[in-house]
Amino acid sequence: MLILSVLLFGQLTFPVHAAEVAVISDEIAVGFDYPWALVQLPERKAGWLVTERTGQLIHVADDGTKVQVPLQLPGLYVAGQSGLFDVILAPDFATSRWLYLSYACGTPNANTTCLARTRLSKTTPYRTQATEKLFTARPLRKGAAHYGGRMAWLPDQTLLLTLGDGFDYREQAQNLENHFGKVVRLTMTGEAPADNPFPDKTDGRIFSYGHRNSQGIVYDPTRKVIWQHEHGPRGGDELNRLQAGRNYGWPIVSLGIDYTGAMVTPYEALPGVVDPEYHWTPSLAPADMALYQGTMFPQWQGGLLITHLAGKRLQVLMPEHDTWQVAAEYRTSNEARLRAVAVADDGAIWLLTDSDNGRLLRLSAPKD
Repeated sequence: MLILSVLLFGQLTFPVHAAEVAVISDEIAVGFDYPWALVQLPERKAGWLVTERTGQLIHVADDGTKVQVPLQLPGLYVAGQSGLFDVILAPDFATSRWLYLSYACGTPNANTTCLARTRLSKTTPYRTQATEKLFTARPLRKGAAHYGGRMAWLPDQTLLLTLGDGFDYREQAQNLENHFGKVVRLTMTGEAPADNPFPDKTDGRIFSYGHRNSQGIVYDPTRKVIWQHEHGPRGGDELNRLQAGRNYGWPIVSLGIDYTGAMVTPYEALPGVVDPEYHWTPSLAPADMALYQGTMFPQWQGGLLITHLAGKRLQVLMPEHDTWQVAAEYRTSNEARLRAVAVADDGAIWLLTDSDNGRLLRLSAPKD
């Protein structure tokens, strides 16, 4: 059984004005190996694509049948937090059939975040072809942590890709001569758009900087805003309004402390650094985000759906008095870590749990 509950903010800090929302949960498929992302295919009853961090791309039919889609990514590196990350469809997918995939590439001593695209066949069983690498974050580094890897399309058909700070390289998030702790903006073929904010820095692809490890990004067409969230250390997970050329502070500004208990920085705010729109302290480890624009849950229209790993919940954030407030939260009965979230074309909410036996779940409203 899966449980949805509205938070009672008498024991927290923010008021909430929302009625409890009834939700039905269905388990669609099981047995995923650390699933990381999911995307619905647009053809009628075509199902979903799911990535597994360990390197597999899985097609899930409407009845829950799973079939692996052959995929060969150049230099895929799987270890620790590294592996296959996000998958999104090209804006012209109906005609081009391009899938865009973010992943870790390289070796234990020299790896980074990469972006590739591949064409998906029109018929099942699905196949991929014409795979090409479009972008490699620089420089290469050691270790297997903090890659970022989430993607979002902007209305001009440019692509945003989040990049982590590499964990051991956090000071480099403030350095515009590399890709650590940045969000980059790319054309559909991986080039730097001419109107990016730092055309003379690195390779001209940097859009924003001062990020730690961002695993959620969406474009909000109604508000014409990019929403982005990122992991803090111990405390200070952030939800940001992302703007071109701005500094989001890491690690010179933080609302969290280091895992050792030491102070990362004495500053919670500084001139020239964008303050978060919302923060989670203690950390819940936000892992993905979707903008709700469906009709199945009208109470959540325009809200942000955010999954959490350490927090083991889905939160619904709604705007209230020019800020975001948690309107509701959802947990599984076995307290599973929640990795990915997506909104289906019928308005249902789909989730992936994070484990070596991950589950694909569907949340829907009861029928009258």
